[in-house]
Amino acid sequence: MASRIKEREKQQSQFLPTHIYSKDKDKPPYTRLRCISTVSKKSIIISSLLILIWIVLYFNLFPISSRNPNTTQTLTQDLSACDGIAPFYIYDLPSRFTTDLVDRCQFLNIYVDTCPHVVNQGLGQPITDKLGPSWYGTNEFLSDMLFHARAKNHPCRTHDIDQAKLFYVPFYAGLYASFAFRESNHTLRDQLAVELVSYLSSLPTFRKHGGRDHFLVVGRTSWDFMRMSDPNNADFGANRLLYMPELDDVAVLTIERHPWEGKNQFGLPYPSYFHPKTADEVITWQEQVLKSKRPNLYAFVGGTHVASEKAAVRAEIMRQCSASKQCVQVTCETGTIGCYDPAKVLDTLRGAQFCLQPPGLSFTRRSTFDSILAGCIPVFFSEHSAQTQYEWYIPKEASTWSLLLGQEKAERIEEELAKIPIEEVERMRKEVIGMIPRVTYKHPDSTELGFRDAVDEALLQLTKRVERLLQQEQTAVRVD
Repeated sequence: MASRIKEREKQQSQFLPTHIYSKDKDKPPYTRLRCISTVSKKSIIISSLLILIWIVLYFNLFPISSRNPNTTQTLTQDLSACDGIAPFYIYDLPSRFTTDLVDRCQFLNIYVDTCPHVVNQGLGQPITDKLGPSWYGTNEFLSDMLFHARAKNHPCRTHDIDQAKLFYVPFYAGLYASFAFRESNHTLRDQLAVELVSYLSSLPTFRKHGGRDHFLVVGRTSWDFMRMSDPNNADFGANRLLYMPELDDVAVLTIERHPWEGKNQFGLPYPSYFHPKTADEVITWQEQVLKSKRPNLYAFVGGTHVASEKAAVRAEIMRQCSASKQCVQVTCETGTIGCYDPAKVLDTLRGAQFCLQPPGLSFTRRSTFDSILAGCIPVFFSEHSAQTQYEWYIPKEASTWSLLLGQEKAERIEEELAKIPIEEVERMRKEVIGMIPRVTYKHPDSTELGFRDAVDEALLQLTKRVERLLQQEQTAVRVD
């Protein structure tokens, strides 16, 4: 019993980065009994009962979540009350908004076959032969499918629409955008988005609060759903879903929000490859990441882009990395497969202290979350690559877990990174490793409530938002 208790406390403390790095030996919560041959059987029984009573009281008075008060990712034994998450209702949308889009997977992208990516509820193909049972070749643009799969089995879901405080609209907008990009007729390109808004507007639950208690998850960047009416920019974006006034107060979760116009948009982590079912799996991975040898100062996974200011930054990064003995890179170019090999990507990131995250075709990139998963400190070149995007998931102080290099410093990356004391590097890495659970998407079939993942965090923050908006609505009614 004593050894199991000690092992349990040791495992739970692994979620706390400072405990992971602590050099102090664990102090047992009880006094080890010495074997004394002269002790009577009666004394042994009494002592055993006292120890048993002490253990029961200990675990009731000091639950797991309170024993690690400084943990970044709080563990909890019981989320039966949903721990601040309101009961939410999932609309059963007509199939044209969901499964029909999945069935068209072979037509979603003219460059790659999307069908292998939409299997296993959006997880993609398993890659257990290289990494383990909870690893999949997940596509970066399928957060809408993954969120839906997780939400369907979530303990806070209610099937009673009258009991719901939140309403989830599971439209597979990312798949729709991929399919609609090729349509030259804008009326046809917008058709499904228009139909969705019309469908929602007809619902009494939507009209009750003007959509303030509703939310969407779109699996691509917000730019793909904000096609401008300006004739000079008329073809920028797949459709105008997020410009429809009926959705102005609906919360939109997206892998990249519009930094200036996205008042109702909230950044959601890009899906990476790890989808654990249990807290133990997360702990094990964190331990492995912690122990990873990092012979390289920095790493870059990516390729060049078309001529633009963002492309210039990438070109400079690749030039410096190629010329350095302290940098390793996986080049993503046409005809190469390295970027699409999760094991190779993670091995590269786990072997470096810092991972460069320049803007790509837009401000954000999936590699940021791959580097967090690998315990590699992200280095950004724009504040819009993370800090203005993922406020629900990242520390408020950017310097605690990442670096931001301006244009001048970006011209001497290695010199700037080499200046950082090793103690500071280790402190930042602890923070990054502590972020792993909450930016990860649990396996959709997971029933464990031992840690909060990206979906749980989103539901918690959506609950807070709805409570605030409805309180403001009630206040406005009383004033009138």
